[in-house]
Amino acid sequence: MIVLGISALYHDSAACIVKDGNIIAAAQEERFSRIKHDLRMPKNAMKFCISKLEKLTGDSKIDAVIYYDDPLLTLDRFIKNILFAGEESKDLVDRSFDSIFSEKIWVHKLVDEIIGVDKNRKFYVCEHHMSHAASAFYPSPFEKAVIITMDGVGEWATTTIGVGSGKNIELKEEQRYPHSLGLFYSALTYFCGFKVNSGDYKFMGLAPYGEPIYEELMREKIINIKEDGSFKLNLEYFDFQYGRSMTNSKFEELFNGPRREPESLITKREMDIAASGQKIVEDIIIRIVKHSKNNYGKDIDNVVLAGGVALNCVANGKIKNSKIYKNIWIQPAAGDAGGSLGAALYGNYMLDNNLKRVVCPNDSQNGSFLGNSYSNDDVKTFVEKNGYEADFYEDSFLFQTIAKYLALGKAIGLFQGKMEFGPRALGGRSIIADSQSEDMQVRLNQKIKFRESFRPFAPAVLRENVSDYFELTDESPYMLIVENVQENRRTDINVQESIEKADGNLLEVVKRKRSDIPAVTHVDYSARIQTVDNDRNPYFYKVISAFKELTGCSVVVNTSFNVRGEPIVCSLKDAYECFMRTDMDILVIENYIFNKEKQPRWEEKEDWKSKYQLD
Repeated sequence: MIVLGISALYHDSAACIVKDGNIIAAAQEERFSRIKHDLRMPKNAMKFCISKLEKLTGDSKIDAVIYYDDPLLTLDRFIKNILFAGEESKDLVDRSFDSIFSEKIWVHKLVDEIIGVDKNRKFYVCEHHMSHAASAFYPSPFEKAVIITMDGVGEWATTTIGVGSGKNIELKEEQRYPHSLGLFYSALTYFCGFKVNSGDYKFMGLAPYGEPIYEELMREKIINIKEDGSFKLNLEYFDFQYGRSMTNSKFEELFNGPRREPESLITKREMDIAASGQKIVEDIIIRIVKHSKNNYGKDIDNVVLAGGVALNCVANGKIKNSKIYKNIWIQPAAGDAGGSLGAALYGNYMLDNNLKRVVCPNDSQNGSFLGNSYSNDDVKTFVEKNGYEADFYEDSFLFQTIAKYLALGKAIGLFQGKMEFGPRALGGRSIIADSQSEDMQVRLNQKIKFRESFRPFAPAVLRENVSDYFELTDESPYMLIVENVQENRRTDINVQESIEKADGNLLEVVKRKRSDIPAVTHVDYSARIQTVDNDRNPYFYKVISAFKELTGCSVVVNTSFNVRGEPIVCSLKDAYECFMRTDMDILVIENYIFNKEKQPRWEEKEDWKSKYQLD
């Protein structure tokens, strides 16, 4: 059976095709449309997935389409929310009415418009958190696991706990809207001047600069947490239920001033709010995990996670270190995009009674390399057609050459293999650099990514060497676990003292060397780790291995191949243009290496940079 899963019309739309339990292809619409977090119907992603199916099977016939959300249940929440808001419901109606009644209710018609009408093709909906649960459980390496999903809201649910066994999933309990961990975190993110949905990573990255001095105030005034991890938000402080902004004037009074304006100076207040909010979220998540173990997992060693909150890799590290469960697996595309994968898998297993689930020793996510790819012949044609300069290297010299450029302090755009599915670049569409460079974090943030200087970068480390550098012994192939740098590699610094001396200038704090791999060490000595192995990621493994052979270091910087405000690059054109308009030195596409200084008229591209500079 062949099933097409779709997530769309909320944020991060995506498509996925599954055949007999195997993931054929998956991609986010934003990569093709070049609109970050594109929420529209994923017509480009759908067509890409179908083309991959056709190449594999010679046929593009789809047996069933599964949408990752139940529009009727969402409509129920919408109407009841209007009744709750009463006379203040105008903004809510204006914001959501057309979307629900002209798109979500008729999503099957939108699908037919994109891929054509087929009377034999079935259309189903899958409840939102079941989509998340399926995305977490089915690709995991576990025959049986407790499943926890956490996000903003899907229909009515905001958090669920379930159990997966074989091919069956049963959701046992849920927390319901408007009491949402995702919306709580988003409200704090918004108040600190970052964008909801896309700014949560910044908020998490800001937390180590602050002190949790607002924690008790938050617990007293805006969130009441119970022992089992359930909680109630004090809705007097929030406006999202009225379709307006996330927070209101009462929230401003609580924190002694208005919301921070985007791009303005980040003050000690925002740092401390971030530290406090992150600590509360971690506490709630650990309580939920304990509750799930006590009630549903006494004889289960495994827990799997999905939903946008599962991308909080700091909290994931806390779960792992709590040892409540022996094993943890997190869906790499934990947010809404991954709902397309979960919906497709769930539909495949539920509709095909004869289909048995095969559990893979690592997982069945294929390293999350599920997107498009290009051959060396494609690159050659691209180079010749556009008159660019690039040198072809055989494998025997390619990886050593990349390693030499890294050792020389060059920032390298790496474009190889299949595009990653999910928000993390894992070596397929990455910018890589020397982790030992003291100025690389600032350089990458300011001159290449064009983003806030305080934001940390992730280390990619050979799997067999991870414990030499970090307090981690297990694998973390999807960059979803935060752990500390080994103590013997650290440089002793006092963060709060450094902030005071720098008068709140985070750039000066960032410039201080914190370890012997300073480019990937956050101010609290933590790092969001990606372990790289030869099975899932052979090309990237060879790059890092060559770097280790040359320098003795098994760690490189890995950040997504994009600039601020844009999705990760998807096409050869995307990669080349991003390379040219930033201070990247080298571009590697498959076996071809592009040197910036050899490109025709590259000096004329300086005007591209101004578009991306921070204020």
